[in-house]
Amino acid sequence: MSNIEESKSATTSTFVTALVFNAIVFAVELVAFTLIRPYFKAIYEPRTYAPPRSKRIQPLSQSMFLWPIAVYKANYTDIIKANGLDAYFFVRFLRMMVKILIPIWFFSWAILLPVDSVRTRVGNNSGLSLLTFGNISSERSVRFSAHIILVYFFTVWIFYNIKIEMRHFITTRQQHLINPTHAKSVQANTLLVTGIPAKYLSREALLKLFNDLPGGVKKIWINRNLKELPDIYDRRLAACAKLESAETSLMKTAAKLRLAAIEKKEKSRKKAKGISHDDVETATGEDYTIVPKDKRPQHRLGSIPFFGKKVDTIEWAREEIRVCTELLEKGRNIIENDGKGVTDNRSSEDTEEDAGTSEFTQGDIKDMKKSYPPLNSAFVTFNRQIAAHLAVQVLAHHEPYRMGSKYVEVSPEDVIWANLGMNPYEQKVRLAISYAATAGLIILWAFPVAFVGIVSNVYKLCETAPWLAWICTLPDVVIGIISGILPPVLLAVLMMLLPIVLRLLARFEGIPKRTGLELSLMTRFFIFQVIHSFLIVTLSSGIMAALPDLIKNPTSIPNILAQNLPLSSTFFLTYVILQGLAGTAGGFLQIVPLVIYYVKLFILGSTPRAVYGIKYGLRSVAWGTTFPSITLLVVITFGYSIISPVINGLACATFFLFYQLYKYLFLWQFDQPSTSDTGGLFFPKAIQHVFVGMYVQQVCLCALFFLAQDENKNPTAIPEGALMVVLIVLTAAYHAIINNSYGPLLHALPLSLADKTYGAPSIAEAEEIAAAPSIEDNSSIKKEPAGPPPIAKPMTEDDYGFAHPAASRPQRTVWVPVDTLGMSKEEERACQEAGVDVSSKDAVMNEKGKVDIQGIPPDLIRDD
Repeated sequence: MSNIEESKSATTSTFVTALVFNAIVFAVELVAFTLIRPYFKAIYEPRTYAPPRSKRIQPLSQSMFLWPIAVYKANYTDIIKANGLDAYFFVRFLRMMVKILIPIWFFSWAILLPVDSVRTRVGNNSGLSLLTFGNISSERSVRFSAHIILVYFFTVWIFYNIKIEMRHFITTRQQHLINPTHAKSVQANTLLVTGIPAKYLSREALLKLFNDLPGGVKKIWINRNLKELPDIYDRRLAACAKLESAETSLMKTAAKLRLAAIEKKEKSRKKAKGISHDDVETATGEDYTIVPKDKRPQHRLGSIPFFGKKVDTIEWAREEIRVCTELLEKGRNIIENDGKGVTDNRSSEDTEEDAGTSEFTQGDIKDMKKSYPPLNSAFVTFNRQIAAHLAVQVLAHHEPYRMGSKYVEVSPEDVIWANLGMNPYEQKVRLAISYAATAGLIILWAFPVAFVGIVSNVYKLCETAPWLAWICTLPDVVIGIISGILPPVLLAVLMMLLPIVLRLLARFEGIPKRTGLELSLMTRFFIFQVIHSFLIVTLSSGIMAALPDLIKNPTSIPNILAQNLPLSSTFFLTYVILQGLAGTAGGFLQIVPLVIYYVKLFILGSTPRAVYGIKYGLRSVAWGTTFPSITLLVVITFGYSIISPVINGLACATFFLFYQLYKYLFLWQFDQPSTSDTGGLFFPKAIQHVFVGMYVQQVCLCALFFLAQDENKNPTAIPEGALMVVLIVLTAAYHAIINNSYGPLLHALPLSLADKTYGAPSIAEAEEIAAAPSIEDNSSIKKEPAGPPPIAKPMTEDDYGFAHPAASRPQRTVWVPVDTLGMSKEEERACQEAGVDVSSKDAVMNEKGKVDIQGIPPDLIRDD
């Protein structure tokens, strides 16, 4: 058999090898998951005990072997209560793709597979090559009508589902926003405004600007340039962590010394039988509670390892905490007496009178205002939810870019504080630089990705590069692994490295919310995925397959490309198999988290806080990378659904398995913080990616139709190509209609729902609000009944509002365990004398020095 014949038949060998290998991995991983699942609830069913009682779920299955039925029957809508709308709409997207692909799978296999393969063959095509668009010979070009009819049918079917899903998204999101539990939260009623001119950087100016909105303003936080305070705050936090570790290490050392002393005394007792066991306990109970100085925790100062002054870690950390606390308090006093922090309803005379009676004089206060000047951003909390949603839509200023960036649904824990003071013009420049760097990265990344595409067509590589011909002499199984398994794995590794860089670029851009970073990352990462994981791999693999013929006969480029581009579908068939089998089974097994859990517990679980984080810190997903990995499969599937219809059945099965996997993960394992939930805003972005998939499909088909020629180089599918142009125009028009109709409803609530939002008053209440002051007293920040909080949460939103942590948060309580020797009491007393907040509540250490917990950290609150 010639090399050309081998390359065309190798597609089947590659496909079969990948299918068998991934099927074996799939079976092994699912069997392992089935056997070990009941014994590791901390990994496989943490949501049965870790969250608040109202968010817990029943165990997956009492029977070891019936879990698939339990997962299949589970209601995916319960994800809303458990993990919010982002998780719900992710699973809903997977469900939508299964719904879309079922009829596409049926009709494409029933119609296109016979059309592509029966009584037609191009060249020496065999195996999977017989089932592709490129197998239709020129004399059978009338069969292209089947492809045109089906692509129109499939497109209309996708249009219908997009309309249904977008309508459902808007309705569900609006119901979530006006739900009383969410609507009463500070997050739902606060607006973040950036790019504020100096003229409006005062409470009076912002109050005048926004107070005419329904219900008026409740509070205003003007952000400041805190200069050194955030670094000091981080220093204190690091010192607290170091002190916890050192105190626990000290107690553990004492416990070990005591055990060693008991063992030594026991040996002495056996030699000198006159000493009783009680005497040993009395002698060792107190003698070894004091750890020798050379065995106390120590570390070196400075950033260079093994250099710097060696200090006692406990004494150093206590002093570090004390110094940092004093520096923070000094800075906070300056801010408090500045009068530009959180607004209140006191008059300016009262404020000046209070300032005059403080430890600072009026002259001091004028200097203080220069110390931490206001940034050009502020948080505005309204009395009514609808006011925040109106404020985000209004034109706030009469000059370009001024107060142009406004954000609603902001949580303090979601804020990127370092990005709150950026000049609007600087932000535009950073935006341009960020995307220019992204474009440059795309270009540079093309080289390694193209190499992956070349490896996927190993037989052609052997033919065009004789020095690599030895590869093709390897056994078929090895060649199948090289071309069918290695390329998808290499591609996955390459794509794992990108998010780190892309997140840095998004942060550099000046985005003020962490959820905003993820939304930006979703777009950037998807662009990378489509260009590198699809287009470049497709072109490099297809061109490599046709390269020998192109060199011999350059004038036949169009015809050869039309025949050989479909051959690159083999790589994507194996990629879909990899994701659908090994990928989903690995998602159930979670072998890496399982190993890491116990490694952390035995190696890193040295302090009560570490043990708590390992045992009760549930995992979550990063939407900026998770969603694009799924929408890439959509693009691949749509791109080849007509060219190589075999992919439709594989993709449908893959999306179904992913649907079941993530339904299980979000109901029994993962926990998405409510403060980072966007209310499902990743879903409409994913719908845009579906349109990209349709464009890719239609452009590829259009090109293939126009490139199709007979043996006399005459075009054979011009009418079909023209109809594809029409379909592209129709798709673009429908895309514009969807964006135009649903786009304005994505973020803010409309006025028509004002009577259903939080704070909508009755007539009597409206009169009372009108007579009341616009802004309530700052001395007591009102706490709302915002539903059950997480099992343990920091006191942030209600207690500190939107004040920067460095300007508001107290010292984190140092959590130490109660030991059997009583050292914890002495260490607590010494810490308190040094001004360190410390507690040993709900943390214990046994006589062997092992730490365990019976509750949550003392600086968190719990409400089941």
